[in-house]
Amino acid sequence: MTMAGTTSARPLSLFDVAGRALSAQTVRMNTAASNLANAGSVSGNPQDTYRPIKAVFATQYDQATGLATVNVSRVVQSGAAAVREHSPGHPLADANGDIWAAPVDENAEMVEMLESSRQYQNVVEALSTAKQLMLDTVRMK
Repeated sequence: MTMAGTTSARPLSLFDVAGRALSAQTVRMNTAASNLANAGSVSGNPQDTYRPIKAVFATQYDQATGLATVNVSRVVQSGAAAVREHSPGHPLADANGDIWAAPVDENAEMVEMLESSRQYQNVVEALSTAKQLMLDTVRMK
């Protein structure tokens, strides 16, 4: 199994899978938070305007265990065009009186953050259940 350029000699465990899922959801939440933090930011030209970012996930399958997990393969910048706003009195306005706002959909970013938070919570609950099952198994002996 290849992970970030290294080879793992041991098969994936439940904790490896959960750890990667938690890490991926953390990146997802952080990108949404970054987008929300930059919503409403403006610049004097479209090239300098903040562009939203998104995490791109890649599934990894471990043939030894049959477990599948996820990694963040990269974080990409949106190709969405900056939003032109006419504001001649703004200090960053160009010769036409235009400023350029970040093309961030705040509602979509809030949904993204809520969903990633719920997914994170689901993984934590799965880990808690696995821990409890392991403790119950040890107590049976």
